[in-house]
Amino acid sequence: MAMTMTQKILAAHAGLKEVEAGQLIEARLDLVLGNDITAPVAIKEFAKIGAEGVFDKSKVALVPDHFAPNKDIKAAEQCKVMREFALAKGIVNYFEVGEMGIEHALIPEKGLVLPGDLVIGADSHTCTYGAVGAFSTGVGSTDMAAGMAMGTAWFKVPEAIRFELSGELRGWASGKDLILHIIGLIGVDGALYQSMEFDGKGVAGLTMDERFTIANMAIEAGAKNGIFPVDARTREWAEAVAARCPSADRRYTEYAADPGARYSRTVPIELSALEPTVSFPHLPSNAKPVSKAAGVKMDQVVIGSCTNGRIEDLRVAARILRGRKVAKGMRCLVFPATQAIYLQALREGLVEALVEAGAAVSTPTCGPCLGGHMGILAKGEKALATTNRNFVGRMGHPESEVYLASPAVAAASAITGCITDPAEIMAAPSRADIAR
Repeated sequence: MAMTMTQKILAAHAGLKEVEAGQLIEARLDLVLGNDITAPVAIKEFAKIGAEGVFDKSKVALVPDHFAPNKDIKAAEQCKVMREFALAKGIVNYFEVGEMGIEHALIPEKGLVLPGDLVIGADSHTCTYGAVGAFSTGVGSTDMAAGMAMGTAWFKVPEAIRFELSGELRGWASGKDLILHIIGLIGVDGALYQSMEFDGKGVAGLTMDERFTIANMAIEAGAKNGIFPVDARTREWAEAVAARCPSADRRYTEYAADPGARYSRTVPIELSALEPTVSFPHLPSNAKPVSKAAGVKMDQVVIGSCTNGRIEDLRVAARILRGRKVAKGMRCLVFPATQAIYLQALREGLVEALVEAGAAVSTPTCGPCLGGHMGILAKGEKALATTNRNFVGRMGHPESEVYLASPAVAAASAITGCITDPAEIMAAPSRADIAR
């Protein structure tokens, strides 16, 4: 039977020759992930089932990133639960403040996920790792507890939607604009419990950072996961990770969809037709071209998160902000996604450009994305963010508003004080230069 890419990974990890949509399977896990919100709950459930130790000390990852560095006493207590569990159980991949980062940028950076892996995480944006050709999905804390103890999890095999990408992105359009466009096209439930499988000649032109951004937001369309084929860019990424992380120097398996694999539908996307896109409150699917969003006044701009806090994102923001100033009365917050990204941004002079422009640059943290800390909105305020969700009260007061956009639109808007097409400020960049 012909299978999709996701189905082939699930079949292999379940020890089956084939699986079909709707089938219930138990599959072997390559990594189980938790953060400072979800892991403490999982740890309590882990104790309830009487588990002595985790199934594999190197295949559990704990990352304090949502409210860390600790914002208050409750956050400190949550992180303490994680820390004590990690030390007691000998968890290899526990990342303390100062070495941690936003989990969905840190995990691939450390080589803890590679093509063909099967990963669960007690965080909905665990789907990020589909960028490297892995099956990864978010689960509840109880499932995380069972996964840590047993090394397996139950899945219902999803159907798949094929997104056939053609052409190349132009101007200031980016991977963030592509996924906002897609969610606007199919809706927040358009891929409910399905796999979003990206294919076509247009995939080759997407950088790895863009693929992480796109896969990260698959959940915003209701998808079980998002996944990209393994190609030359993926292999180059895997080689680079293995070169700096000895633990990542391991064999991985490339899976590809079979000819004749069954999809619930195919959605063609011409990349050259896309322009920068903005999602209005209060759903990611409320997407509009920047030309129809220009002029909406903002109080705050946030550049960062597990969606857009990578080095290419900071390069784009710094390119636009360099030599310019954040508008008077505007707050511009920048969050590098990991310590390594922060260091690279320092070495490239990006942080200097951002600070001189009037931006506040933070240590890696989820912070304002979920209204956690460091950027909470007051009643009536509006923020333009490179994050992934703009639900009611997402970044603070329930009567505040969040608009989603790319780092380019965010940086341009920080300068003018209102939503702005970056093309109005400067000429289009070289994609190769941004991805250098």
